[in-house]
Amino acid sequence: MLELPAYARSLGITVCGEEAGMPLLTVEFGPTVEGRPQHFHGGATAGLLETAGYAALHAALKASGRDPQLKPINITVQYLAAGKSRPSFAIGRITRLGRRNANVAVEAWQDDRARPIATAVMNILMV
Repeated sequence: MLELPAYARSLGITVCGEEAGMPLLTVEFGPTVEGRPQHFHGGATAGLLETAGYAALHAALKASGRDPQLKPINITVQYLAAGKSRPSFAIGRITRLGRRNANVAVEAWQDDRARPIATAVMNILMV
């Protein structure tokens, strides 16, 4: 089972499944993630995306027998719609896994996966 970092656990992020070998993460709406009334805080949404991206990369690296230290190069978050007062989900997809660099695309949604509330692109250095 994937061990999430303390920050993710403090937000209430959990692993709720797996899809194509990648962990599917979720977070329930509540006071720890609320920004303006009845809406997710942008930082909580970004935290969910970042956690899902690293979880996907860890899963891919573990499957290939690798365990490097990960260092973020760049993380770009695109907010597409306000997260409302219901559960949010996120999953990462590895777009490139090289020897020293990895690129991960992540999306978060609520009711309809075809209508994401936010996406992210992560570039990560592996040392």
